[in-house]
Amino acid sequence: MYSVKCQYSSTLEIKKSTFISYIIPISSFDIFRTELKELHPKARHIVWAKRSLNKHNQVVENCSDDGEPKGTSGPPILNVMRGNELIECAILVVRYFGGIKLGTGGLVRAYGRSAKDVIAVADIEEYIKKEQFIFSTAYPLVPRFEHFLDKQALHVEDRSYEAASIVWKLNLSKQEQDLFLEFARCFERDGFKVL
Repeated sequence: MYSVKCQYSSTLEIKKSTFISYIIPISSFDIFRTELKELHPKARHIVWAKRSLNKHNQVVENCSDDGEPKGTSGPPILNVMRGNELIECAILVVRYFGGIKLGTGGLVRAYGRSAKDVIAVADIEEYIKKEQFIFSTAYPLVPRFEHFLDKQALHVEDRSYEAASIVWKLNLSKQEQDLFLEFARCFERDGFKVL
């Protein structure tokens, strides 16, 4: 499976209709969709498809034709995403109608091609599932843990300071968790604990 870490866009013109396509990480989908509506108030349609994983590692997918004839826009984008094994991302396509009707077959081809074009310009990376990992350390261990996390380029999502310890929250892949635990286990007697 594959995904993207940031936004990419592409523009396609077919029979005077303009199709502006975007691929984005799933985490920014709701905000970005709202922004697109504000940025393109005269656009006739903002069509989208998205795919993500639930907590049971099952693929959850959805799409919208946004007023285009049923099945002519969202499903073709979704099919392109499936074919490219994309996950944890969304493709949105803004359409400005040019006055010439494309017909159902033309719409299917146009939206499918828009999805393919934006994928072609995006930096697609292998998707590695990360899960929240929470642990605590005594205050004297903080410099050692900060040094290790910096050295391994592991990003701390959140830290909360309690009376006798600090609680750390990270998103780690299985491989990163194994590496981290190999380092941290020797500090269990000194105040390291997985929560």
